[in-house]
Amino acid sequence: MLVLMVSLGITFSMGKGSSLIAGFNTLPEEEKEKYDAAALCKFMGNMMFTLSFIVVLWLISVVYEMDWLLYVGIVLFIVITIFILIYVNTGNRFKKG
Repeated sequence: MLVLMVSLGITFSMGKGSSLIAGFNTLPEEEKEKYDAAALCKFMGNMMFTLSFIVVLWLISVVYEMDWLLYVGIVLFIVITIFILIYVNTGNRFKKG
């Protein structure tokens, strides 16, 4: 799972893979042209790297039996998920012009 997340992060960071972003891939072509797909992909790439880091924290917490690290990872996951939902779904951050 971690390898998949990092691979998606690399793909998105290169500005590619917009067809893998839920919601964006279902838009009609004329609507897609209104958005900066490369900027959206780069943002999602950064988020994938961040979520991958959180998964690494979870793995470390299991291997070294550090419960507090698991809780830190859970809190970070919730905060990042809320940030993604608010940042992407409010305003027109990725619209052209």
